[in-house]
Amino acid sequence: MERIRMVFSGSGGQGVITAAVIIAEAAVLYENLVAVQSQSYGAQARGGATKADIIISDSEINFPKVNNPNLLVCLTQEAYTQFSPTIRPGGFLVTDTYYVKTHNKVAARQRELPMYQSVMDNIGKPVVYNICMLGAVISMIDIVRPESIMKVLESRIPANLVDINKKALELGLKLGEQYNK
Repeated sequence: MERIRMVFSGSGGQGVITAAVIIAEAAVLYENLVAVQSQSYGAQARGGATKADIIISDSEINFPKVNNPNLLVCLTQEAYTQFSPTIRPGGFLVTDTYYVKTHNKVAARQRELPMYQSVMDNIGKPVVYNICMLGAVISMIDIVRPESIMKVLESRIPANLVDINKKALELGLKLGEQYNK
């Protein structure tokens, strides 16, 4: 397997750190892979810049930071402006059409997805926005199965929230498939 270097970026409160923890946990616990995850926050937690690095591999990982991601997710304009130049040539750059207007020329496959708007239109609660994003990501890069993400969610969240998270994951999977043509 190719080593996957991912960066999820946005602002505090969007769930990018939680999404990073979930995908790393799914890879280790249910896909028999090796993963490391680290994060950094802006000066203020909610609303400040947030970045999570995730590396997933089938062999030992010696350095936990990602400098040139294969996959970069930007959920705010600030994150896009700051991190889009770092994408590895040939990688994936995923942005949300509600929050980000793309303008940089990058040597990557750019996918502009209406994730936030889809969550609001279909579910009505932005709290699962990050899970929709995860669904889109895993439909575009074959790294972990949706069932593995669901197993992690079922172990981490209250039972009454499992269905809404499953719906968000499925929504993201459909968006990713639709926009990855």
